[in-house]
Parts: sequence; structure tokens; C-alpha cells
Amino acid sequence: MSATAEKQDQAASPEQARTLYGRYMLPDLSEHPCQVTNLTTTGATFVTTTIPDIGLPIVAYLEELGRIEAISDKAVPGGFRISFSLKGSRLEKLEARIKWLGERPASGEEERRHARFEPRDSQSQITLPDGRVYNCEVIDISVSGAGITVDVMPSLGTYVMLGKMRGRVVRYLENGVAIEFVKPPEQAQARAAR
Repeated sequence: MSATAEKQDQAASPEQARTLYGRYMLPDLSEHPCQVTNLTTTGATFVTTTIPDIGLPIVAYLEELGRIEAISDKAVPGGFRISFSLKGSRLEKLEARIKWLGERPASGEEERRHARFEPRDSQSQITLPDGRVYNCEVIDISVSGAGITVDVMPSLGTYVMLGKMRGRVVRYLENGVAIEFVKPPEQAQARAAR
């Protein structure tokens, strides 16, 4: 890494202690879950069991960041490093996002809009926009959204049906997605009762 890149990296934010979750895709189109640590404007560490060769292009979908393109780098204990080579507005956007993540309190109940609970019957289904239906397990649910485990990872922003509730995928979880409902359940039920 050049001295300029190191300076730019440090100026954006020190390495992030926060862990993000996501999935990455290799050139052979295989997808793998990962945890992301040590996030900076020049790279990050992917904690995962699948270690690619150095120099492969990677596309990752990370909670709070969305789609990221990177190059695989050296293996490290528990995973591997990735490198970004962003310039201009793409670099500025990533710098702003990393700064926002660093200033934001760690995820927890204090930042939730509504209380979450575990449903009695956690088995459900999600329906994608193209009509495909997948079984899922509801981890927790509130009036504004739900966290589910599911074998597919729809893109951030994708509208899905969770049972009879319409929602939008807003972030990735370790083995699934978080969905924000378009209309909270009580509003949807009130309109249906009219």
C-alpha cells in the first residue's frame, strides 16, 4: 500500500471494531457467508471458511454497505483480506459510509423502533417478486419488520412477501435477511377489516 493510500485510509476512519455480516460471490458464482472486520477505505477482512486464491474479483453484499466489489488478497487466520481500488465519488461514498458506521451506536435494542419478540410458530415462507417461494424461519418480529433465516439472499431493496406481509430487504444477517414491512401489521389489518 502506498503512503498516500495509507494516509487516505487513516483519514477516513481507523479500522472498524464493528463486525458486519454479508455474503460474497467468487468468479465461479459460488456464494459464501462472511463476517467483515477491520473495514477501511482500502480493504477489509472477511472471516469465512472458504479462502479464495489471491487476485480474484469478488462481489460482496454486506449489511449496512450494500454491494461492494473487491479483489481477494492474502489469507489471514480465520479468513482472508480483500482490497478495494476505489476512486472519486465511489471512494467518497465508501468513506462517508464508514464514518457513519463508526459514529453509529452498535446494534442493539436501544436503536430499535419497536420491541421484537420470537414468534410461537417460527416457520414461514418468503415469496420473491418473480413468484419463487422459499421456506424460512422467523428469528424475531416486530410491528415494523422481521429477521429471518433463509437459503436465498435477495438483493438489498428487494420487495418480498413474508407470509401475507409485504416488506423490503434492508440488511443481511449471518444466515438470512432483515425485512422492513411496507405497512406495519396493525395498519394492514385495520384496512382489511374495513
